Amino acid sequence: MSTTEASGASTAAPVANSGQGAQRETAERPRTNRSQVANTCQSVLALTPTFHPMAYDLDEVVPWGRSFAEYQAMFDLNDTDLQVPILGCGDGPDGFNAEATKAGHSVVSIDPLYASDVKSIERRIDQVFDTVMNQTRANSDEFVWGTPIRNPDHLAATRTTAMQHFLEDFPKGSADSRYIAGALPDLDLADGSFGLALCSHYLFLYSKQISPEEHIASLRELCRVAEEVRVFPLLELGSRPSRHLTSVLRKLTAAGHAVEVRLVSYEFQKRGNQMLAIR
Repeated sequence: MSTTEASGASTAAPVANSGQGAQRETAERPRTNRSQVANTCQSVLALTPTFHPMAYDLDEVVPWGRSFAEYQAMFDLNDTDLQVPILGCGDGPDGFNAEATKAGHSVVSIDPLYASDVKSIERRIDQVFDTVMNQTRANSDEFVWGTPIRNPDHLAATRTTAMQHFLEDFPKGSADSRYIAGALPDLDLADGSFGLALCSHYLFLYSKQISPEEHIASLRELCRVAEEVRVFPLLELGSRPSRHLTSVLRKLTAAGHAVEVRLVSYEFQKRGNQMLAIR
């Protein structure tokens, strides 16, 4: 998913429903109307640069890892958020689960990549690493260099560290059912199992590979298993707004979901500093 092969069937065992424990003491947000959706989409478009025909592009979803600190910034995670059971959907070889578990948080990651053993995952990372870095260097003007990523070499080191945390944690995490093989839009998880579901760098980012129907089905599935869903970023590869964003927001609103686009402190793709929150 976010950092994995684009396809894969779920082989996960059901997770026990922790519905009451997943609820947080937050007031219910008001429903979003069509006018608000239109305004939200316009704000996303206004903040996003024009697409360049030679922009960053990948043919498939690839394994790529991010850190716990990056997750905190991308998803605007506060102490209250981190107290609830969290689902990371499409985490791939992110270091988020490993680092969060060490800090005492409850995180389950689900991804088709986890059907493979650790050596196979490591080989897959090695296969795509140079491709991703070469694309990044060739399209360096699409990214914000400084904080948190200083330059392409620093990016390579940062991603390697995050993925190494994952690789070291994966055998024990799999045995503890913290890493589960499975794929959107069908998750073998109980209703309301989590207080928060996070989807990093999969939905919207891979809009060329994932249809609008798959986006809707995937987001509704995440809403089934979690009280709140957060998705980052809202840009697709090439640093342009996702071609599916407007239609997805409208259909989610029509289905009765409250949707909100929030600015966050994290920005690596230029203008890629917006997160979608759904209830």
